[in-house]
Amino acid sequence: MIEDPNRPDTQSPPYQDFDSTRPPIAPPEPQRALVSIPQTRPFVTYTLLGLNVLIYLLQLASQSIYGVDLVAAMGLKANELIVSGELWRLFTPMFLHGSILHLGFNMYALFIFGPGLERHYGHGRFIALFLLAGFAGNVVSFMFSEAPSLGSSTAIFGLLGAEGVFLYHNQRLLGGSARRALNNIIVIAVINFMIGLQPGIDNWGHLGGLLGGTLFAWLGGPLLAVEGIYPDLRLADTREPRQVFVAGVLDVLVFGALAFGTIYSRAG
Repeated sequence: MIEDPNRPDTQSPPYQDFDSTRPPIAPPEPQRALVSIPQTRPFVTYTLLGLNVLIYLLQLASQSIYGVDLVAAMGLKANELIVSGELWRLFTPMFLHGSILHLGFNMYALFIFGPGLERHYGHGRFIALFLLAGFAGNVVSFMFSEAPSLGSSTAIFGLLGAEGVFLYHNQRLLGGSARRALNNIIVIAVINFMIGLQPGIDNWGHLGGLLGGTLFAWLGGPLLAVEGIYPDLRLADTREPRQVFVAGVLDVLVFGALAFGTIYSRAG
């Protein structure tokens, strides 16, 4: 016997019948949660500020007593003296300044960028960033500029690059504010490079510091993630210490090789 498919007891509806008068269920709204940020006193930043001011006072004292800035003379970037073996001149210029205005601009920039970076980088990684960027800036200046130079702007440009990398790598957590801040960093860098086109400003040092700081930050800078159980959440850095060490070594090797290659070519 063949059953009639039109019989009510044998027909199956092709879909589930929903009540059209019932309002649709809205997806749950995302909940906001407070996430604790590491609170670290930026004593490395303050130490660098104090050290630069102290050294500048020694420069002024030397000028007053001897009539010449012996401190700067012993530490500024001078290509012929670097070639002759005074390699410390690839480091010491970042702690010397040519005027109170020069010092003021650089220390203001350090005060603006230093505390935030030190909070996320930690004390040791932050001082490594500062020194590596300053070294890289002096190396590039040594390669492409014959003029003597001094100033911590090499390291400051490294902090600028590191700030940009930090915002880029962590923009998923930091949101729209990170993108706006990153745009501001780019604008600040472009403006400062344009200012650096004026005579007497070592733009090669600025470029080298930016490259050195950016390289270290890209390979060894903080990668933030939210950890913990709601509502006790916190930001944690997931970057492994081994990666930070490799980033620092690579920075030294790259710019050290450039420095020694330049010395070798000029000494010959």
